[in-house]
Amino acid sequence: YPTDPHKAAAWPHGFQQLSEVGILQQKALGKFLRERYAGFLSPSYKPQEIYVRSTDYDRTIMSAQANLMGLYPNSHPEIPWKPVPIHTVPAKYDKVREHNLYSFMEKMANYTGLKSEQLTLRGLWKVYDTLFCQKTHNMTLPSWATAQVLATLSEIEVFNIEAHVGMHAAQEKARFIGGLLLDAILSNFSKMVCQDLPLKMIIYSAHDSTLIALQAALGVYNGHLPPYAACHGFEFYQESNNVAMFYRNRSDQRPYILPLPGCPTPCPLPLFIHLTRTAILKDWDAECQNPQSGPGRAVIALAAAVGVLSVTLLGMGVLYWRR
Repeated sequence: YPTDPHKAAAWPHGFQQLSEVGILQQKALGKFLRERYAGFLSPSYKPQEIYVRSTDYDRTIMSAQANLMGLYPNSHPEIPWKPVPIHTVPAKYDKVREHNLYSFMEKMANYTGLKSEQLTLRGLWKVYDTLFCQKTHNMTLPSWATAQVLATLSEIEVFNIEAHVGMHAAQEKARFIGGLLLDAILSNFSKMVCQDLPLKMIIYSAHDSTLIALQAALGVYNGHLPPYAACHGFEFYQESNNVAMFYRNRSDQRPYILPLPGCPTPCPLPLFIHLTRTAILKDWDAECQNPQSGPGRAVIALAAAVGVLSVTLLGMGVLYWRR
């Protein structure tokens, strides 16, 4: 925003790039995954075991790289970092991402220097995202950015997100935003039932909006913005054909178990598929009446950040992280 005291020069790599703090957060998440799946996922990279996909943004590609540094720690004295392939598609083809505000909007116009036509929900989201990022990096916030202002901006952001994935016609929105991705996840589980696949992990790196969309499609979204490096995991136990979910939103606590509404944890795969059938979107282009299609449309909904992985010698699951 125009009056932001922290210009691009305050950030070593510029705006909207992954910072050192973000790198450390993602590396810590990779270490968490390594510890959780030790003994199942090979200690060194094997291409037949893992597939990594990212949205076409520098920060999400770098997030995936940093995560993989933690997942596959260095084991060669002359190679400080082991590269792991990260796949992406052009952003334009990637489908896998009532308040009394009048007086508040007037204040925000004065505080930020934004014009009235710029004070849209998206405009206020940019202000909040900027302040949240600066606060995370221990930068000095402007005096007007009080706890109350930040709380109000956070409420507006939640409202903005719910307007897209919840509230009115929530189920239909969930289908179009998170349903295609959910279909890809469950399809991988179904393949594991019928085939002996060597693949153990698929990871997609992207954005908070994708995590929210996926959770909305599942009916487990809690109404709060995901923190940086949040992780939503699906674990498929092949021996019993059961699915379990967890959500890691803090590095200093164990992940939360996420039960699917109407199903025990772990949930039998056929019942999981049955309960989520109305949230599945099979053909984005057909339902949107879009005559053109692009690469990746049958694989990802929005800017997705979810992945599939095995968790025991007889298991497979899915992971998501935010950046």
